[in-house]
Amino acid sequence: MNTTAPGPSGGITDSAARAARDLRVVFSRLRRRIREVAEDDELTPSQVSALTLVAKHGAATASALATAEGVRPQSMATTLAALDRHGLIHRSPDPADGRRQLVTLTEDGHRRVEGDRQAREEWLARALQDRFTEGERQTLLEGLALLDRLTRP
Repeated sequence: MNTTAPGPSGGITDSAARAARDLRVVFSRLRRRIREVAEDDELTPSQVSALTLVAKHGAATASALATAEGVRPQSMATTLAALDRHGLIHRSPDPADGRRQLVTLTEDGHRRVEGDRQAREEWLARALQDRFTEGERQTLLEGLALLDRLTRP
């Protein structure tokens, strides 16, 4: 039986509500597990997140990074100082405003981000290979195509 419950824009079926809840839970677990794969005790999760953000978006100011991460500028300054001590970022004057500094990755920073990405991807591919049949992987690919529609306008 597929009943509907009142919602802000009409009824939401039980199956839609259950799928939304289960999807959120599974994605949260998967995200946590993928993060654990490449982690070491050297960097905190906030440091890894900031490092990944710089890798993804390129040169940025500390305030732009703080805004993107949803943290206070002081917290981002502490995170960047730690990344600097590890030799993973470089700071240089902003050509548009010499009072600010732009943060970029060093070669070690690029290697770290790429190594983490590769380790996570290899873990996930191996887990899919070992834990699922070919038919199940094909079903998963079909489901991912459906989920991709959620991200499209």
